[in-house]
Amino acid sequence: MPKFSVSSPVIKRLPRYYRFLGKLERQNIIRISSRELSQKMGFTASQIRQDLNCFGGFGQQGYGYNVSVLRKSIGEILGINAGNKTILIGAGNLGKAVTTHIDFPERGFKLIGIFDNNSKTIGRITAGMPVRNIDELEPFCRKNQPVCAVLCIPETAAKELAPKLINNGVKAFWNFSHYDFGKIENIIVENVHLADSLMTLAYGLNNYSGDE
Repeated sequence: MPKFSVSSPVIKRLPRYYRFLGKLERQNIIRISSRELSQKMGFTASQIRQDLNCFGGFGQQGYGYNVSVLRKSIGEILGINAGNKTILIGAGNLGKAVTTHIDFPERGFKLIGIFDNNSKTIGRITAGMPVRNIDELEPFCRKNQPVCAVLCIPETAAKELAPKLINNGVKAFWNFSHYDFGKIENIIVENVHLADSLMTLAYGLNNYSGDE
């Protein structure tokens, strides 16, 4: 699969396409047009065609898209079979929620280690593996070479650990902390600010007129 240079908004829509196509597969729908897909997803048919054309032509004139083929192709583009070795730091309430509700293998990641500094948490089984002492982090990284770290820790802890993780080969962060990584060369950061999302919802309610 070639590497594509595609805008961030298009990339952020790909998981939604993948998810909706999965629903269609489970409904035994074999093919779908961009117009039909737009009605289900809320995008325009033109937007869908433009997004998918960024990665080559998947549809056929007069036929539409083969649901299974398109979903598999989008999965390959997203790299869901890559099995990127991943560690999670912070096994508190948020960390446990992430490991409980996120199916890492189905999303392209393999969780290989969980770390915390709380003596009450260390040794507990989470996601089928014992929570390790944070002191073991760097030796573990050198031995197992994870490429991704999930940060479910406070801002100060993330600021302290990030350089150590980068120096030990971590190339991507799924960042639930409030630490602002800024721009780091060759490092991929996906920030998840749940409070920001909630405030966006508050804005919508505060400006809701009922006319739309």
